[in-house]
Parts: sequence; structure tokens; C-alpha cells
Amino acid sequence: MTNTRQILRAAEQCLADAGVASPAHDAAALLAHVLDVPRMSAATTEIDDEQAARFDGLVRRRAAREPLQHLTGRAYFRYVELDVGPGVFVPRPETELLAGWAIDRARDVGTTTPIIVDLCTGSGAIAKSIAGEVPGAIVHAVELSPEALAWAERNLAGTGVHLHEDDLATALPELDGRVDIVVCNPPYIPLDAWESVAAEARDHDPHLALFSGADGLDAMRVLEVTAARLLKPGGWVGAEHADAQGEVAPAVFVEAGRWSDVVDHLDFNHRPRFVTARLAR
Repeated sequence: MTNTRQILRAAEQCLADAGVASPAHDAAALLAHVLDVPRMSAATTEIDDEQAARFDGLVRRRAAREPLQHLTGRAYFRYVELDVGPGVFVPRPETELLAGWAIDRARDVGTTTPIIVDLCTGSGAIAKSIAGEVPGAIVHAVELSPEALAWAERNLAGTGVHLHEDDLATALPELDGRVDIVVCNPPYIPLDAWESVAAEARDHDPHLALFSGADGLDAMRVLEVTAARLLKPGGWVGAEHADAQGEVAPAVFVEAGRWSDVVDHLDFNHRPRFVTARLAR
């Protein structure tokens, strides 16, 4: 047997030296994954030599900046667990706030069967959360990438969510003027910001989910048009954006001239994170 605390401390140091943002958390998460125990129990669980060798291999891959979620095959989002891996964007905690906003709006629209569309669904995180937390909601999820769609199919199986392979610009014409809420985590990184993107995202997340033209707003502009087409008068749209886009992302909706109640919202770190707007009646 190997000393569990000792190899955990060594793993933390290895990850810290590699520049991983949360070395203690990630080391414990990888150890818990190998031991198949809760993370808080990992340091006090016995580990054999085969498990120690497997753990060491995962730590080295994490030190090379392979995403933690790719190594464990799981991501957690609000109250749901998701299968993730190469080919799909790993959902971030900040996006939980956008999902929470959509859930609150869905509970407030005055119908027990609101129609909600999640565009650029990726892993299906937002759609799955809405379906689980708003009983009766009719949820549609749209994804263009075949690789991401395969992950969404796994995550949305049995949820009742209607999954569609389609583009942000052309999705769901059969729902035009009937939707209560459109929610979207679009790509929003400017092309020239390549070097500033964390290695985990830049090297492992699909670029289709990251980059969006010279100013990062190409997808937001398409979303504005699509949301206006899909929503009923008075319907709501919510979309995530980069923290540097707290003024320019809302301006996309203000300048279109058909939206009211355009508001930007802060994330956990009090940085601009998502914009919401209401289609004029």
C-alpha cells in the first residue's frame, strides 16, 4: 500500500508548479475518481500500487493542462451531472447564473407549460437544468456540432428535452413567434484573444464554441435576430458574454430597436457575465 496523504501532497505540488488554478481541489478530485469515493474522503482512503500509478498518470495529464472534467468524464452544473469529453465545451460555474435566470423567468411567465429554447446547447447543461427544475416546461435544445451533439444526446436522454441538430441562425422556424424564453451561451471570444485564453479551453474545448469574429460578437448578433424571430411578444432572451463585453453585448440588443428591459448581470466575481432583454410587445 502507498501513503495516500503523501501522494496527494505531491500531486498538489505538481499541479501548482504547472500553473493549474486549483491544485488542491483538482488533486483531490482525481484521487477520488481513481478510488471511486467522495472527494472529501479521498485523503483518508487506502490506495494500492495500481491505483497510485493510475493517479500519477492522471496528475501528469492534468499538469499538461488537460481539463479535469475530461480526465474524470464528468462535469457538475447546478443540480445535474453531465458526461463530457473531447468535442464538447465543458460547462463553467458562471453559466449556472444564466441558467438560474432562465429557470426563474420560466416559473414566472404565467403558463405551466412555457416553451424554452436553449441555443448552442453544447453538453446540454442549461437545457437539462431547466427541464429538471421547471416541471411542465417544453424545452428545445439546438446544437450544430456533431461531436457536441453526441454528448448532448447522452446527457439529455430521458429528460424530455427535444434535441435538434441545427445552426443558430436557422433553428426551429416551426416555433417562430411561439417561444417564451430563449437562452444561449454562444461563442464570444475575439479571434485576436487567442493567447489570453486558458490552455484548458484553447487546446481542448472546440473552437466552434469559443471564437466569434474580430470583436467576439458575431454570434451575439445572429442570436439577437434569431431570438426576435422565435419569441412571442414580451418573451425573454438571455445570453452569456465575456467579462469585457458588459457594454457592447447589451448594445447589440439596444441598437436593434426591438427590445426593452435590456439589463446586464454580474457573475460570482462581480464581473459582467450575461445580458437579458425582452422583446417589445
